[in-house]
Amino acid sequence: MPPTEPDAPPTASNGDAAARIGPHPGYISSSNQYASELKIRRMLRENGCDPAREDNYRLQGVQLIDTVRQHLNLPVRTFDTACTYFHKFRLNFRDAEYNYQDAALASLFVACKVEDTIKKSRDILAAAYNVKNPDKPAASDDKIFESPGKIIIGLERLILETIGFDFRTRYPQKLLVKVVRSILGREAGESFFKIAYAMSIDMYKTFVPIKRTTFSMVMALVELTARMTGQHLDAVKEFAARRPQYHRPAVLETMLDILDLYVQYHKSTKVGTQFDLNRFMDIKIALNTELEKDFISRHMYHCSRCENEDPTPAIPGSATSPTATSSAWPGDLSMRRTARGQDGTMRFVFDPEAAREEQDTVAPYFTEEYEEYEVEVEEPIPPPRHEHDGGGRGGYRGHGHGPRDRSDYRRGGSYGGGYRGADRHYRGRRYH
Repeated sequence: MPPTEPDAPPTASNGDAAARIGPHPGYISSSNQYASELKIRRMLRENGCDPAREDNYRLQGVQLIDTVRQHLNLPVRTFDTACTYFHKFRLNFRDAEYNYQDAALASLFVACKVEDTIKKSRDILAAAYNVKNPDKPAASDDKIFESPGKIIIGLERLILETIGFDFRTRYPQKLLVKVVRSILGREAGESFFKIAYAMSIDMYKTFVPIKRTTFSMVMALVELTARMTGQHLDAVKEFAARRPQYHRPAVLETMLDILDLYVQYHKSTKVGTQFDLNRFMDIKIALNTELEKDFISRHMYHCSRCENEDPTPAIPGSATSPTATSSAWPGDLSMRRTARGQDGTMRFVFDPEAAREEQDTVAPYFTEEYEEYEVEVEEPIPPPRHEHDGGGRGGYRGHGHGPRDRSDYRRGGSYGGGYRGADRHYRGRRYH
């Protein structure tokens, strides 16, 4: 008898496959605010990105966002949000599927809506055009922005799906002001804050904003500024020792990521041109020595075995318009774009625990249980065709055993009639 409990999954009354009860549960995507260095490298490798080209596109995209937002007089929080969306979008899509400039402007367009500094897509495109062509400025209602505007709107949908409709971002500049004032005061920390603030803008040219918390980013900026200027380093360490949320490995990784940017792309940053390159290299050597002394890994949550495993390389896509891309829901950094069926709906859930609980509740109703069984069946063998009956090409050949007689004696008779004793096994599934 079927179970009578109200929570038990329904079953079919016969041996056929159970019919689907109710609508399809759909697909759930839960956003993730943070990603490790190992996950970022794997996603870039799966997308088939060239490291040198990827770094170049990332630097140029963030620089474009910063230039356009200054031209439009947008606050720095809009810049932070746009760069975060830009990094997450590029991790989930291959370079062949979009233009990095369109992705940067689309990220700024979405960030303007999220941060309530609303700008039209044509305004952003016109600002980007006027920055490149200051001698021939164009108005936002010009017809040349009609086609790019449609691309920006199409990329907006993909960016929203990439971030999982989770608009939470971090603004280190606001906390940076409070920390510098707490350590040095309002007047003494003015020159110190200018360098730290410019460094906070350069930091968004790396993947630090999607890896670390706000406090870890701020403490890394303050300590790195103190090491570069040679001032107030003891005061910074004393302030950090009094904070229970201070995590030294996270701060060290953040500082080394920023130093890698200054060493490799010295002239593409705001602070890099203000100091000598040897200064950055000396600080980097000192931090690496601290890592070795305290037996701390260069990157947190690092697994050398996982990094050596080469994933299946992605097939490069065609350079088509991003607006014509098929349904692709990355959701977050941990979810890759996979082909889904036509049934079911993608839903975005902010709480991972709630999403996991819902999947566990729905799973018993859509799980097929079956058992395997075997049936032995005797198969009749049809009588063979003989040459003396006119079926062969050469007519009657006499009493010799020709090529066509070979299988007759194997079947138990002179002409192989009757049933064959061999058993045929059939496998099947019985659904419950």
